Amino acid sequence: MNGIDSPGAGAGAASAGPSATAPPGRGTAGAADTAGGSPGTEGLTVRPWRPADLPRTLELLTASLAGGPTGERSAAFFAWKHLRNPFGESPGLVAEAPDGRLAGVRLFLRWEYAAAGRTVRAVRPVDTATHPDFRGRGVFRRLTLGLLEEVAGDTELVLNTPNASSLPGYLSMGWREAGRVPVAVRPVRAAAFARGVRAAVARRASPAPPRDAGSRCPLPAAAEWFGAAPDDGAGPLAELLRERAAADAADPRLATVRTPAFLRWRYGGAPGLDYRVLADVRGGELAGVAFGRPRRRGPLTEFTLADVVVRPGDRAAAARLLRAAAGAGCDHVATHLAPGTEAAAAALRCGYLTAPRTGMTLVSRAPGGGPGRSGGRQDAAPGGALADWRFTLGDLEVF
Repeated sequence: MNGIDSPGAGAGAASAGPSATAPPGRGTAGAADTAGGSPGTEGLTVRPWRPADLPRTLELLTASLAGGPTGERSAAFFAWKHLRNPFGESPGLVAEAPDGRLAGVRLFLRWEYAAAGRTVRAVRPVDTATHPDFRGRGVFRRLTLGLLEEVAGDTELVLNTPNASSLPGYLSMGWREAGRVPVAVRPVRAAAFARGVRAAVARRASPAPPRDAGSRCPLPAAAEWFGAAPDDGAGPLAELLRERAAADAADPRLATVRTPAFLRWRYGGAPGLDYRVLADVRGGELAGVAFGRPRRRGPLTEFTLADVVVRPGDRAAAARLLRAAAGAGCDHVATHLAPGTEAAAAALRCGYLTAPRTGMTLVSRAPGGGPGRSGGRQDAAPGGALADWRFTLGDLEVF
């Protein structure tokens, strides 16, 4: 049990605001070129990803990693993730065979973090796939290194959470391990949770939860909550985020730049993801808000608590939100609690404990300097250690 949808992807498997960025496929890669620099990729044309590639891209991603977090690789989900991202559209490259088949595809998701009052622009290698007929020929490496060159001019940091099979490939291309992002768990239905954990450890079959994990979740849908909210620049959510940002401005750790527009996109507009909202209102004011989604996790139903935002120092509001998440109708709650946050301070007395053998391996590098340069070191990249980050689970799950 992991608590997340790990976005890691291997060389043969699939694993997108305020910024002015080029659309997918535009940048230093510019015109198409015939890949001849990597062994095994001769004859393949490497060029920018373009919208006309979408149907074949979805087919290739589906063949490599099935349906992804929504169960289906839909055009709507792809557009939400890569084309409507408030941090900018995703740059991408494809490798095309002479007969017109896509031999491979690689996309980087744009992201922005704040640290000590400055903005750090980043990309996250996410969707990648290699056609079975072209695996073992260096397509994954060629596309990944090509995109690193493309984004080097406007990007400071590259990060992702590869799975165990793809981790060695990233390390060989200059990524460095920053640590393991832990997951905290709060059992709700103790007997069902214990049975599910035993079944997972023993890797034996167990009765499946309802197919629609959200059918018994009483929390309101995030999409409806945002639909009833005022314009993004005003209202209680904007005020809460401004107060939060002012308090966090001196924190040297990297944290996602959260605005009403970002939260609306992330939790209110994601097709096929059943995000719910928990709002803590006291005296007519929004003291805190949290977002999460009910989902199937093997034989269990899990409430993935993705984000918790409270006023600076308000541990009581954080505790109320953590306890309310336990009432989401699932067998357990899973979340990440960044050290030093109000939620982390309130977690233990709310029944949350760090689960062993869970979490994601975080790796990062600077976009410039390919493998083998400077001895493979990427010292210029921020975020080289887990202590440099103030993650929420919503920063990592799904992508």
